[in-house]
Amino acid sequence: MTVPVLQMTAISKRFPGVVALDRVDFDLTGGEIVALVGENGAGKSTLMKILAGIHRADSGEIRIDGAPIVLHAPGDAARSGIAVIHQELEVIDTLDVAGNVFLGREPRMGGPLRWLDRRTMDTETERQLSRIGVSLAPRTPMRQLSTAQQQLVAIVRALSMNARLLILDEPTSSLTGSDAERLFHVLRDLRANGTGIVYISHRLKEIETLADRAVVLRDGCNAGTLTRDVLTRDRLVQLMVGRAVDSAPRRPKTAIGPPRLQVEGLRTGRYPEIDLSLTVHRGEVLGVAGLIGAGRSELAEAVSGVGTRLAGRIVVDGQPLEIASPRDAIRQGICLVPEDRRGRGVISAMSVRDNLTLPTLDAYTRLGVIARSAEAAAAQGIATALTVKAPSLETPVATLSGGNQQKVVLGKWLARKPRVIFFDEPTQGVDVGAKAEIHALIRRLADEGAAVVMISSDLDEIVGHSDRVAVMHEGRITGVLDRAACTPEAIMQLAVA
Repeated sequence: MTVPVLQMTAISKRFPGVVALDRVDFDLTGGEIVALVGENGAGKSTLMKILAGIHRADSGEIRIDGAPIVLHAPGDAARSGIAVIHQELEVIDTLDVAGNVFLGREPRMGGPLRWLDRRTMDTETERQLSRIGVSLAPRTPMRQLSTAQQQLVAIVRALSMNARLLILDEPTSSLTGSDAERLFHVLRDLRANGTGIVYISHRLKEIETLADRAVVLRDGCNAGTLTRDVLTRDRLVQLMVGRAVDSAPRRPKTAIGPPRLQVEGLRTGRYPEIDLSLTVHRGEVLGVAGLIGAGRSELAEAVSGVGTRLAGRIVVDGQPLEIASPRDAIRQGICLVPEDRRGRGVISAMSVRDNLTLPTLDAYTRLGVIARSAEAAAAQGIATALTVKAPSLETPVATLSGGNQQKVVLGKWLARKPRVIFFDEPTQGVDVGAKAEIHALIRRLADEGAAVVMISSDLDEIVGHSDRVAVMHEGRITGVLDRAACTPEAIMQLAVA
């Protein structure tokens, strides 16, 4: 029986408040392409970071060629023949191709000055390039290459380090169709020559055509493995979702008013060639679903003045708005609750009171002097309404739990009575009780007439708390589902279109 080149057995990993991996198994033989698949937060990245030596597993075992190993750092992984090609390519565009292939391990000639041995670098780079059928001059500057060519150089670098196990994370996210096909051809050649390949992608069509097996993770656990003969998009979606259609609690149906927010021809910095349009009504919770890189956060940031808006109109209550900054958006009733609550949602060193009243401080200020009693009373009212658990209003926000920090982020916008509010991953990393309270707040804002846009990677949350769901894929809205048609399976089909 062939010994797998890689065996990961019962791998577990915890982060504060989160079980990222729970006794996950994964194996790979030489000459095999195994897809690693799952929703956002399923544990794929954590598992591969453990294999790359970036994280240490809390428990479990890793074997290479049957021998147990411990990976303390990325260097250990590289010495074990493991190479990672990240989605954000790690290349130096001021160097040439050979300089990138040998970065950090440049051969030197003898003598006191230890000159670079450019002849060896060029010769070996040419040999490795020809190995995968790529014709590039070793002295070509990286900045002159396309993204696809740079990716192939990254693969050549891995092969030149004798990598026997290659991990590719969303390798086609920035490639055209023809460039992706070229990459697939290279990967098939590598497989034929005995290289083991882990292929991480949200593009299920690619996995159907390329992978020998697919290992599916769900909520940090093994959800199932599909072999080539049964590997279909529908089966993958079923394992990724893993629940009966009606298992998510539904938001009570409410009366929806006229259009409140209209976004027309929006172009963001991430997807500058793609126009995006959508409408959100008064009293509506519009869920926005999609996988990592779909452009969901960029949409919210562009409308709220935080991110880049290259083109497009923003209309609220029939009135076109000029929004050049977050201040412009806030003044006109558009607020954003960001995904990164610690980094962008609160000022951690400041108190609960200061954070809750910061957006409305002008209401308690006369001639440059803050009326502290009025400010404290307002903060106390918000904290009580949201059941923020803190020793006092003067407690630094940094000391609160994740759920209570998120309540502070949400609460600070309540006094402004927003016309439009974006929630980006509103319940990420919070406990069940806090999650229910946050959902109730979202519902309350909608019932009071706000247009609510809720971006979430949690399909239960999207299905259970949205009136409609817009699904995004690579900067485009691939479909809008009404309540009757909104199921996890339907969302996932559109998210990987």
